[in-house]
Amino acid sequence: MAVLVVRGGQRLEGEISVTGSKNSALALMVGAALGKGETILENVPKYTDIPAQMAILRSLGVRVEEVESGCLLVDGTGLENEQAPYELVRKLRASFYVAGLLLGRLGRAKVPFPGGDPFGTRPVDFHLRGFQALGADVNVEYGYMVARVGNLFGRLCGAKYYINRASFGTTVNLMLAACLADGVTMLENAAREPEIVDLAMLLGKMGAKIKGAGTDMITIEGVRELRGTRHEVIPDRLETGTYMIGAAVTKGRVKVQNLMPEHVRALTIKLQEAGAEVRESASALEISCCGRLRGVDVETRPYPGFATDYQAPFVALMTTAEGVSLVRESVFDDRFAYVDELRRMGANIRIEGATAIVLGQAELTGAPVETPDIRAGVALVFAGLAAKGETRIHGVHHLDRGYERIEEKLRKIGADIIRVEEEP
Repeated sequence: MAVLVVRGGQRLEGEISVTGSKNSALALMVGAALGKGETILENVPKYTDIPAQMAILRSLGVRVEEVESGCLLVDGTGLENEQAPYELVRKLRASFYVAGLLLGRLGRAKVPFPGGDPFGTRPVDFHLRGFQALGADVNVEYGYMVARVGNLFGRLCGAKYYINRASFGTTVNLMLAACLADGVTMLENAAREPEIVDLAMLLGKMGAKIKGAGTDMITIEGVRELRGTRHEVIPDRLETGTYMIGAAVTKGRVKVQNLMPEHVRALTIKLQEAGAEVRESASALEISCCGRLRGVDVETRPYPGFATDYQAPFVALMTTAEGVSLVRESVFDDRFAYVDELRRMGANIRIEGATAIVLGQAELTGAPVETPDIRAGVALVFAGLAAKGETRIHGVHHLDRGYERIEEKLRKIGADIIRVEEEP
């Protein structure tokens, strides 16, 4: 069983590069499978979620190969199996995107409800209602979504659909389904994340007709067929934020490269408000922090607001800031499961409803802790870097879902962190 051992007290200094976006790559892989022909995806990260998505697509008849490091070939010509395997889908929430793929291409789908990180209730009801709006007959049977297009042509029909809570997953799924539908689909209150724009760009290269990606109104005019193409995955804005917060929590100086500064604007503003210095260039940010930061308040919001995936690492940062910070989670419920682990390290945090009230401490102390999800794992790594003594972080498999051996990258810029194997 892998464990990360972190020894605090070292400043992070140097340069570090961001890999391709996991959330974008997972959607792009499914989008590429809509086409008949070979699509090459470049800058694909090597997180453990990627092989899981590859296995799901292969089970449906899609050809997926790693042609070179960081490059995947996806060819949906052989797509024929309408049922996604439960044992694979249950591990990965983004696996549910194959529902839109199957309904768009085959007009039928049998997909189990997905797994992934347990952030309270994240129902797929919005997806199902969207498929119904596009003309599919949708039923829930023994933990599976069973859907079929009932018209004579077996094609979904364009429609107008309002997406509750600007759901990212629903936006992805309905974009995929609508590309091959008959007529025009309008998605109101659509998610605006950069990963949505990235997906629209890929699909556009494949022959789809999509307008408005990046706004809250996306219009898709269905086409008969999509072709193969070549596309580069955008940099991971969540990994970008990780290294930015890491520089601040260790009072270091780090230049984060291969990124899009506009994608992390909300985090940049909050770090500056707390007292960190951020210098921006076209594709890099340099973050430096010389003294103790000030506590600041944040509230998570859908993009372009403060991302919910920054919430846990930012709370870890605020545990050593001066004063009181209020961190409100408005995107998901029950996303403070990691707080008890920070308390083991001496953090003074009180949870009131959807708000974490953080009273900054001058110093944390190392402790054995357990991570419940990807971003909580990063929060514990940062707390360990800021703490006195040794922190042992269990549940490293969660981190591996969203980072490519994070300890190796952090070690290159000065972190005292190693991965060890322990007996289960």
